[in-house]
Amino acid sequence: MPPPGRHPLTRLLLLIVLLSLIPALLLTLGRVQFEGSQKTVALVMDYPALVIQARRYGLEPQALLARYKALGVNGLALYEDTVASLQQRGEIYLKNGFDLAADFPGQGVKTNAVYVRSVVPGVAETLPGRYTIPTRTLTVGGQQWTEWPTDPSYLPAGPNRAQVAEFQRQGMVLVYRPYQDEAVPVAKVGTDWPDVPFVAFTGDEVIGARTPELLEQVNRSLGSRVPAVIEGNIQDGLETLVLTHGGARLFALAPSWQNQLDPEEVASKYNLAARERSMRLLYLRPYPTINETETFLKKTGDLLARSGIRVGTPVVGAYTPNPLLQWLSALGPLAALLLAGLNLPLRRLGMLGVAGVGLLCVGLNYATPLAGLALVAAVTFPALGLILRRSKVTDWFLATALSLIGVVFVSALGATRESMLGLHPFRGVGLTLLLPLVMVAASFLPKQDIRKTLADVYAAPIRLGDIAVMGVGLALLALVFQRRGNATGGSVTEFEASLRQEVQDSIVRPRFKEVAAHPLALLGLSGQLPGYFSALMLLGGVMGQASILNTFSHFHTPFLISAIRCFLGLGLGLLIGAALIWALKQALRLWSAVQVRPGGPGAGDEVRA
Repeated sequence: MPPPGRHPLTRLLLLIVLLSLIPALLLTLGRVQFEGSQKTVALVMDYPALVIQARRYGLEPQALLARYKALGVNGLALYEDTVASLQQRGEIYLKNGFDLAADFPGQGVKTNAVYVRSVVPGVAETLPGRYTIPTRTLTVGGQQWTEWPTDPSYLPAGPNRAQVAEFQRQGMVLVYRPYQDEAVPVAKVGTDWPDVPFVAFTGDEVIGARTPELLEQVNRSLGSRVPAVIEGNIQDGLETLVLTHGGARLFALAPSWQNQLDPEEVASKYNLAARERSMRLLYLRPYPTINETETFLKKTGDLLARSGIRVGTPVVGAYTPNPLLQWLSALGPLAALLLAGLNLPLRRLGMLGVAGVGLLCVGLNYATPLAGLALVAAVTFPALGLILRRSKVTDWFLATALSLIGVVFVSALGATRESMLGLHPFRGVGLTLLLPLVMVAASFLPKQDIRKTLADVYAAPIRLGDIAVMGVGLALLALVFQRRGNATGGSVTEFEASLRQEVQDSIVRPRFKEVAAHPLALLGLSGQLPGYFSALMLLGGVMGQASILNTFSHFHTPFLISAIRCFLGLGLGLLIGAALIWALKQALRLWSAVQVRPGGPGAGDEVRA
């Protein structure tokens, strides 16, 4: 490995980094304080699913709810009524025209229409005023019917106010789930929503996502209600509502997937969502059996209590970082990027390269330039330490310190209300694992014409061992990229999945990439490896530094949780690295000790054809 260079501007640029770290630290402290106040979750049971389960077991829904409330459930998700649900409750009577005409021939009944009359006085009569569908009233068989030209069964019919009032009396946290139909006039949308704290829209878009006037009406109608941000289903139009009302992250599992998992596994996922992904609404659905559901609820409550998560009514605040402090913090990543370029051996090529890195990061986040500068920090600081110094084991601590400084800049510039809610994904997160590797590899280039270097590489003899080492390196790199993030194509073994669950239920689970990569960096800096193996180990170690920044690039994870994960990885990596260095020294000493001595066995043996 060629020794690192040292540009005359290095000290000045490091000073700029340290000065800009002050506003970044203030912003990060503010974020930690905000996240510390947001540790209350609501356990919200899907009420229609609870009713179905209760009926199957011959129970009254309230009796089953009481059992689940004793295990921690403190919220319910209530769907808007439809005309069909009014019929199911016995408030109206609905009949198609063919049947009604057969019962009462010759009374003007249209066989292709649908007829509705009240059982509870006044219910059917109020329905036509909710929609733009033309209706007429006629008397058939001595009863007054409303004639509908189309089946109204699935039209939204407003909330069940008696039900809402009863659950509010019980102190339940209510999440209202409204429907929308084109037959509802824009001016009436949302005007009858109940006074509940949260609204969770159904489908892939919020009501009005396709119509600006309707979306504005929904925005007004929300009032003090907070829209739910459903993980894995960022609905079209939701961002407009969140800008006005804020948002509460909601976590749910599809019933088909939940029923394939044990209750303990599902409880672990809900605990992880609340502790490490800032979920405020845990949307629960019962298992097929009551026993399984009770096991799931009890385990969830135990894990949440162990994690310090309170069950109650979430009070959702809005995180608003100071823009002036953010722009002052932006000087740090820019100075670090310039510092990296100036200290590459091929300075002109290096400056062109870092300029391209800066443009790429900002271009990927063109709508949010501060997020682009956060990405600059995330790709620069993991490489900076090993570009500046890499001659002894203690240089690992400098590299780690610079990575941790980069963490503060990433948080200060990238953490906003929208990014913490998952509405504005941090574009280019994959680059945090790739570009630091490229930058450190560029620092290994000899200080000569790049054309000569390319010619030397092309003409270099390659041994089978070299090919094997390169193959292993590429396979490991591919595995790291495949398994980055929370939901990728990378799979884990059953043993690893079980181990992960046990660890994450007990403590914050460190990232495997860091635990595995930090020891590689320590081995590379130890000076014990022959040939180019030190450089390869260092490149592997860069992945550990890059993973630190990658960890903090998931802004929906509380900063302190990411910090715990990071320091656990650093501590384990340091211990494993120290053990590997010791083991390597002992192995090399043993190898030297068993060399054939002159006159010993085998001495003077001739090699014959």
